[in-house]
Amino acid sequence: MRIKEELFGKEVLDAEIQIVGKVNDVIFDKDTFEITDLVIKKTGLSEQIKASENIVPIELVKVIGDKILLKGEDDI
Repeated sequence: MRIKEELFGKEVLDAEIQIVGKVNDVIFDKDTFEITDLVIKKTGLSEQIKASENIVPIELVKVIGDKILLKGEDDI
C-alpha cells in the first residue's frame, strides 16, 4: 500500500523536537482500512542497548511531512 511505503522509515519527533525513532510499521483498522497506530522503533544509542518499539495512536500525530511530529500536552 502506498501510504505505508511513504510512512515507513520516517523520523518521528516529539513536541520538543527530540527524535523518538522511526516508523517501523503501521496498524490498520480491518473494516475501514484507516491507519489507527504507528509502530515506532527507537533509534540511536537506545536501539543499540535494547531494541524496542512503541505503538503511537494516530490521534497523537500533529503533522506528517518530511518527518512526523507528535502532539504535545498543549495540543491534546
